[in-house]
Amino acid sequence: FNVDDFQKISEISKDLKPWLAENFPEVSTFRIRKYSVGPGTPWKFEVRVTAPENASLSEIRAVAEDGLALIKNNPNVSESRLDWREKAPKVKLYYDQSEGLRSRVSRNQVANATQRAFDGLPLGQFRDGDDLLPIVLRNKDTERNNPASLYTLQVEQPFLNDNVPLSQVTDSIALEWEDPFIWRRNRQRTVKIQAEPIDGVTLPALREEVLAAFAAYEENLPAGYSMEWGAEAENSKKSKASLIPGMIPAVILMFFIIVVLFNSIKPAAIIFLTIPLAVIGITFGLLTTNTAFGFMALLGALSLIGMMIKNAIVLIDEIKLNVNEKHQSMYDAIINAGVSRLRPVALAAATTVLGVVPLIQDVFWVSMAITIMVGLAFGTILTMIVVPVLYSMFYKVKK
Repeated sequence: FNVDDFQKISEISKDLKPWLAENFPEVSTFRIRKYSVGPGTPWKFEVRVTAPENASLSEIRAVAEDGLALIKNNPNVSESRLDWREKAPKVKLYYDQSEGLRSRVSRNQVANATQRAFDGLPLGQFRDGDDLLPIVLRNKDTERNNPASLYTLQVEQPFLNDNVPLSQVTDSIALEWEDPFIWRRNRQRTVKIQAEPIDGVTLPALREEVLAAFAAYEENLPAGYSMEWGAEAENSKKSKASLIPGMIPAVILMFFIIVVLFNSIKPAAIIFLTIPLAVIGITFGLLTTNTAFGFMALLGALSLIGMMIKNAIVLIDEIKLNVNEKHQSMYDAIINAGVSRLRPVALAAATTVLGVVPLIQDVFWVSMAITIMVGLAFGTILTMIVVPVLYSMFYKVKK
């Protein structure tokens, strides 16, 4: 399928699943996944369940399936699974030691015979141009696909130049089920409960729905078991945590510079009290455009802080100028500063907003662009209204 617009991928995905189910009935589940924008994880939703060493594989799977049931039937989930996958059938031979000794056939001979018959023994390589193809000796497909042929499989007797049937040196040949994958994390057996939200549902929204259920699930885990969130939730937490060591010194430094600039703590307090109100504009912009607040949007919000501080400094500096050099009353100084600084502040915000407009077309930068555009536009209004009001309150200015 080829499309000329990435927004059509969701429509094709809806039609692709019925087509796959009709043409590939032997496959139990199908998963259609879009390419991630930037660093991503194979599954957006992931919960890791770690088991103690003394737990059996069946017990670990049962505990993990209890957690899978919490997310499997959620209407906002498209696919879900355990990373240990479904159990796979395995043919197991029970070696008869007494009969094997009598026939002079060891376990090693039995293993070699079954490997030669089914997996094949490598004999050499065949060069086809630049490719090296293995030459393998094994039974025909009709014999390898027929489990009954195991009973008549001939096992070589060393030093006797003779063969005996496999059924003669085995107690029984049984079909059993085993876990095809046993994953470990930090040397402990770990099962991942993985899921993918449907189109139009973000991971934070899905996680919020099942957060209480998984909290109760974690509390009721057997002794020795532990649970932790993975995939995008873990990556987002790590990314945000990595910003804190740089943010705290930066905020302290900015506050110190503003205090030194105005030789007072009140202007710095006024500016930093205005900044959180920009969240109103950011929220409105992201909700209107149905854009998720991801890591790029967080970077846009951090850059927005500097822009708002700059606009507030310009306005408060003008108020100080009107009072100290033009000898205006505090009330007139605030009004005149707002009037005179409105055009420069608005033009500076407009140039920044228009500068990030081209980024809206890019799916990677769109959240940052919307955060800066709407946040700065609303922040400009806050600067021209809230800052003068707070200044009047802090300095008890009367009309």
